[in-house]
Amino acid sequence: MSIEAKLLHFQTIQNLLAPYCYLYCVDLEATCDEVDESESTRPLIVTPEQMETIEIGLVVVDLESLEIADEFQRFVRPQIHPTLTDFCTKLTSIQQADVDGARTYREVGEEIRTFAESYPNAALASWGDYDARQLKRDAALAECPSLLEGLPHFNARKWHAGLYDDRPKSLKQTVESLGLVWRGTYHRGIDDARNVASITKEMLG
Repeated sequence: MSIEAKLLHFQTIQNLLAPYCYLYCVDLEATCDEVDESESTRPLIVTPEQMETIEIGLVVVDLESLEIADEFQRFVRPQIHPTLTDFCTKLTSIQQADVDGARTYREVGEEIRTFAESYPNAALASWGDYDARQLKRDAALAECPSLLEGLPHFNARKWHAGLYDDRPKSLKQTVESLGLVWRGTYHRGIDDARNVASITKEMLG
């Protein structure tokens, strides 16, 4: 990739973000299931269309200073499959007690809207498009507005692909390829959101 192409892509990103004061770097963890190779064939306990958010991690980046302004983290109590699968617990490290004691999607939505009032004129960024799709799925299942209703979504992974010749597949690989320090536990919402923020600050700096 030529330097000219990278500069053009960087300018495009800057133009996209120019109208906004804050960028919410978001990562969701959701109910999930997978049949292990050691298991006999069985139907999935949680199908993809039934996945529900069980944790939201959100890190607010001030787009003027590129400093972290705030964070928001909540567990969410799933309604369709309230009991987490063993696969989900192992993948995310989220425990059954975490979600049993959590509020519902609708209740967490009220909390996050109150939180967002302190950081208006914001856009949303995540690593890939999964999180944006999951927000829509959750809203449909819960029959209520999305946790981040009305915020434009940007794919930080596509930004990275346009700025760098190497294209690591995972969030963790990308952090390490940029020479940044990985923070926290992989596949935990707040920790992944912190690392998305770290990558984003590096790309925009």
